[in-house]
Amino acid sequence: MAMHGMPTGPYSNLRSFSRDRSVANQRVSRATVRRIVSYARPWRREVIAFLVLLVITSVLTVAQPLLFRRIVDDGIAVGDSGVVTGTALVIAGLAVLLAGIGLISRYLSAQIGEGLIYRLRTEVYDHVQAQPIAFFTRAQTGALVSRLNSDVIGAQQAFTSTLSGVVGNLISVVVVLITMFLLSPVITLLALVLVPLFLIPARWMGRRLQGLTREQMILNAELGNQMTERFGVAGALLVKLFGRPEQEHEDFSGRAGRVRDIGIRIAMANRYFLTALTLVAALATAIAYGVGGNLVISGALTLGTLLALVALLAQLYGPLTALSNVRVDVMTALVSFERVFEVLDLP
Repeated sequence: MAMHGMPTGPYSNLRSFSRDRSVANQRVSRATVRRIVSYARPWRREVIAFLVLLVITSVLTVAQPLLFRRIVDDGIAVGDSGVVTGTALVIAGLAVLLAGIGLISRYLSAQIGEGLIYRLRTEVYDHVQAQPIAFFTRAQTGALVSRLNSDVIGAQQAFTSTLSGVVGNLISVVVVLITMFLLSPVITLLALVLVPLFLIPARWMGRRLQGLTREQMILNAELGNQMTERFGVAGALLVKLFGRPEQEHEDFSGRAGRVRDIGIRIAMANRYFLTALTLVAALATAIAYGVGGNLVISGALTLGTLLALVALLAQLYGPLTALSNVRVDVMTALVSFERVFEVLDLP
C-alpha cells in the first residue's frame, strides 16, 4: 500500500513480509491505544469519509467483471447491440467514478497523514527544545533526528497505509470471494487451494529479509549519526585536529558498501516475490480457463461468467496475501507511536 494511497501492490506486500515479526509479540497498553486514537480526533470526519470511500471502491471494483459478464452473455451471445452499448457506457461511467473517488481518497489520506506528521513533529521538537542542557550532553543527535523523522512517519502509517490496507483489503477479499462463490464454487475452491503455495515460500523469504532489513536500518542509522557528528563544526574540528582521515574513510565506505550489498539482495528478493505472485496468479488463471472452459462446453457455465471469474481472480491474491501479515503491519505502526511517546514523556 502506498503511503497515502489506496490498497496496495505486490511490492508493498513484500515490505510487509520483510518486517520484523517479533513486533507482533509486543503488547501495547490500552492507555497508549487511547492516546493514539486521540490524535485522530481532529480528523475524525476525514477518517470516516476515507473509510466509506474504501468500501465504495471495493464494491465498485467487483462490479466491473459482472458488467463484462453481462456484455458477453446478454449482449454479444444473443446479438443485442443495445445491451452491449448500454453496459459499455455504464462501465465507462464506473471508471470515471472510480477515478474521482481515487482522487478524493488520496486527498483525504494525505490530509490525515500530513496533519498527523505536522502535529507529532512540532510536539516532539518543542519538547526536546525545552530540555535542559544536560540532556543534550547525554543524548545522541542522530537518534533524536531518527525519532523525529522515521518514527513519526511510521506512526503516520497507522492512519494512512495501515488503515487503508487493512480495511480495503479485508473488504476486497470478502466481496470478491462471495461474488466468486456465487458464480462458481468449484473454480473458487480451486483458486484458494493455490494460496498456501504462495504464502509458505513468501513467509520463508520474509524471515530471511527481516535480518537484512534490520541490518540495513542499523547501518543507515550509523551512517546518519556519523555524518551528523562529522559535518558539525565541533565534529569537523575534532577530526581535523585529532582524527585519522584514512580510518574515517574506511569506516564510512565499509558501512556504505554493506548497505549497497544488502540493497541488491533486497531488490532481488522483490523480484522473486513478484515472480512468485505472478506465477500463482497465472496458474490460477490456467485452472480457471481449463476447468471453466469445460464447464462452458458442457453448458454448466456461461462464457461471460468464466471471463468474470478470471477478472475477479486478479483482484484476489494481492489483498489475501497482505491480510495474512496484518498483525505485524498494525503492531509496527503502533510501536512507532510508542517510540514517539517515549520522547514526549521525557520529564
